Amino acid sequence: MAIEVVIGVVARSLALISDAAHMLTDAVSIVLALIAMRLAERPARGGFTYGLKRAEILSAQANGLTLLLLGAWLAYEAVRRLFEPPEVAGGLMFYTALAGIAVNVAAAWCISKANRTSLNVEGAYQHILNDLFAFVGTAVAGLVVLLTGFARADAIATLVVVALMFKAGYGLVRESGRIFLEAAPAHLDPDAIGDRLAAHSSVAEVHDLHVWTITSGQPALSAHVLVEPVADCHTVRLDLEKVLQCDYEIGHTTLQVDHAPATVLEVRTGSGPGSGPGSGGGHCEGAHGPVHRDEPHLH
Repeated sequence: MAIEVVIGVVARSLALISDAAHMLTDAVSIVLALIAMRLAERPARGGFTYGLKRAEILSAQANGLTLLLLGAWLAYEAVRRLFEPPEVAGGLMFYTALAGIAVNVAAAWCISKANRTSLNVEGAYQHILNDLFAFVGTAVAGLVVLLTGFARADAIATLVVVALMFKAGYGLVRESGRIFLEAAPAHLDPDAIGDRLAAHSSVAEVHDLHVWTITSGQPALSAHVLVEPVADCHTVRLDLEKVLQCDYEIGHTTLQVDHAPATVLEVRTGSGPGSGPGSGGGHCEGAHGPVHRDEPHLH
């Protein structure tokens, strides 16, 4: 990175300087990833009932934000150079970019063997991969400048790098933001899960259903389940936990299972007060989210 900064200044190449800046964020992202993984390994204690597992998500969000902010600055400089292109040493650009490609191929190969289901590790990998693509673009631009003297190729290559940075940065910020806002994992539909639980032969109603992500690859679910008066609550709970584990790969579940009161049973048959859509039948005031009942089963 240090060599690239020096050559970038000498060659007056914004593409090389942008690659060097991107490489700096690579180094920072890997340091953050290592620190976050160590913090996430600490056991839960005190007020941190989940431990520090979300330190990994915080690291991923920081990586995404650095990509976006750095990309914005480089985009401004690249546009300015499109209007006022300086003299660029194409030969220095080309050969330095080739060296950068070799370094980043080795780095990408090393980190690709890690567990990339972690959003944190994926963030570090995206940094390296984008840097590799950036060097390829810089090498092409350097060759164009060297052969044709078209200096604006340097700024165009920088804009290509910026586009890659924005794409990776936005993806990391979006995914980490979903986790911090307690959104359901993108591949899980809470309504479909609620309907599946309500379809159990002994379940009268499912409400207060919440699905969220503790950290990368660790979804969690909680729900209040009401069962028929003659049903065994413990047996129903075990059945539902098995469905969640086998069909949805949700191993961290908290199910409150109770016998349904008469008001809920009346609602199931379409009679009694509070039988409107989304009503909890008077059992739980202020229930969060929709109420799930197996209507076809009722009739």
